[in-house]
Amino acid sequence: MNEKGTLYLCATPIGNLEDITLRALRILREVDLIAAEDTRQTIKLLNHFEINKPLTSYYEHNKVEKGKYIVEQLLQGKDIALVSDAGTPGISDPGEDLVKLCIQNGITVSALPGPVAAITGLILSGLSTGRFCFEGFLAVNKRNRREHLEAIKNDTRTLIFYEAPHKLTNTLKDMLQILGNRNIAIARELTKKFEEVIRCTIEEAIQKFEQNMPKGEFVLIIEGANKQQVEEEKQREWAEISIYDHINMYISQGIDRKEALKKVAKDRGLSKREVYALQLENKEA
Repeated sequence: MNEKGTLYLCATPIGNLEDITLRALRILREVDLIAAEDTRQTIKLLNHFEINKPLTSYYEHNKVEKGKYIVEQLLQGKDIALVSDAGTPGISDPGEDLVKLCIQNGITVSALPGPVAAITGLILSGLSTGRFCFEGFLAVNKRNRREHLEAIKNDTRTLIFYEAPHKLTNTLKDMLQILGNRNIAIARELTKKFEEVIRCTIEEAIQKFEQNMPKGEFVLIIEGANKQQVEEEKQREWAEISIYDHINMYISQGIDRKEALKKVAKDRGLSKREVYALQLENKEA
């Protein structure tokens, strides 16, 4: 019986071809098959480094059928490299589904570290890198996009998004309305000759791109919500409901009364004794 092959997640340059690692070149030369999100893009990379290996496509619209095929090849003992259009496979692409399939079938998955546009943009942004959250692409549908932004508007971490040029201006307008006029870094053409990082406010970014048509793929890095403002907003929200209703809100979620009192005290910046006393007053009233 053949030993199972290995799936190699092979990071490729996001622009500058010199960013490919020596290990990635070796693996691409050694594997039996290369699965590519876009074979037309990958063949350019392979030709540049004089690598001649069989290619198969693996992308969002054929990932179910082709995923099964790739797993079958791996189970037969073939080693396969997975590459995306650019950067690290598995980040905002169907690579994550193939990884899950391999894990389910007991196939070894090995990652070859390399470029990630989100991280490259983040470290160039000038915004906080201590805590950040990658949100990927926002939905094309306006309602879904706005719901996504509403869900993260109070996140104090730096937020990172990918965005396509034809959606950029509308996305920025939704961000301004929901997140407020925060500082933003907009990165495009990363590692390429015309690399550009625009550091401004969201409002200024809208003005810029209404006057100049966006070109290229974008990484948007936005400062997180102001912690003090978030806390003040929460306090205003809690002030609109009684202590009694606040406690019952948690109890209705299956939390026992003692724990509910603790949560309410934390929410309102009070001691448990104060919450207990206010609860009694409210109940008696």
